[in-house]
Amino acid sequence: MDDLVERFYEPLYRFAYSLAGAEHHAEDLTQETFYLWAEKGSQLRDASKAKSWLFTTLYREFLGSRRRATRHPIQPLDETVEQIPASASDAARELDATSIMSALLRVEETYRVPLTLFYLQELSYREIAALIDAPIGTVMSRLSRGKEQLRRLVADGAAANETKIISLPPRAASA
Repeated sequence: MDDLVERFYEPLYRFAYSLAGAEHHAEDLTQETFYLWAEKGSQLRDASKAKSWLFTTLYREFLGSRRRATRHPIQPLDETVEQIPASASDAARELDATSIMSALLRVEETYRVPLTLFYLQELSYREIAALIDAPIGTVMSRLSRGKEQLRRLVADGAAANETKIISLPPRAASA
């Protein structure tokens, strides 16, 4: 491997530089090529073909990087902030802990216990299974059903709170 690096590093780097046009890209391509050789070079049956394998691999890596750059162009963050959609988790963050806890208390006990142990006590499936004397699969299904029940209760509570909101009349302009 060391002999191969000594013989072909410089010509591979020059080839990568001619393709990429930037030193850091050429260095990355060359290093990635030798990394792939270390992983897969032993599969090459004819050692005399190592040079062509290296150059072909480097070229394919270059093409792959160009494809990725075309599909996912790098843009400054300040230009893309407006394009980022609001995530569903933003709404979840707005819920206060008391409404979540009150909804959790309305979840059936069979599901509330695993939910509490998993999310509030941060126990593993195995630890919960040992505590409630049930198989791990049962714990997982109870967590899944409990989360669904909790989601419904929270959504119902949020919908009920929306109907309780009364908008105030606009203030009269003071003179």
